[in-house]
Amino acid sequence: MRKTSAKKKTETRDDAYLEQKTKELIRQVKDGDDRAFSELVRLYRNQVASLAYKVVNDYDEAADITQNVFMKTSRNIWRYDEKKKFYTWLYRITVNASIDYLRKHHRYHHESIDNVVETADEKNLTPDVSYERHQLRQYISEAADSLSDKQRSAFLLRDVNGCHIDDVANIMNMPEATVRWYLHRARVKIRKELLKKCPQILITLGFK
Repeated sequence: MRKTSAKKKTETRDDAYLEQKTKELIRQVKDGDDRAFSELVRLYRNQVASLAYKVVNDYDEAADITQNVFMKTSRNIWRYDEKKKFYTWLYRITVNASIDYLRKHHRYHHESIDNVVETADEKNLTPDVSYERHQLRQYISEAADSLSDKQRSAFLLRDVNGCHIDDVANIMNMPEATVRWYLHRARVKIRKELLKKCPQILITLGFK
């Protein structure tokens, strides 16, 4: 318990430091410092690329979206309100750009949902249980194809990316209660599909 508390405090300090450093870089960018923007890209490129990949499920397309996101960020950085979290603003741009990409190309691939089933102790699992967890993640990925854009965004940001509800609300630009509704509907749909396709796996792994 103490280790968990210490870890959370460390993460909070790291997040606060990153946010402070980001704000300083943004002020420099607004003053016309191109090197500051390059540093901003370096700090957030992996997070943006990871989120884009989870939406489109293709590395090359995620790379294109990432480039597009930072182009939009560069053009609109002056609109950013420094009183708010930068990553929330950037995530909103990324989610919107990813969904726009899917609409433009008439594609609705779903992300590979590797974090929905906890994998921290996977090395200690028996081969059978490890295989069943892998199957469950596959079924979740397939089940999520039935979600609407907003349900999918809420599910992706909260259950896959681990964002807090208030941050998801800011990213999706809607009240927390509305986010919770979309998230609830997404979970209900996915659970319904899983109960059809793999009820025994859910029972075995203790998810039913």
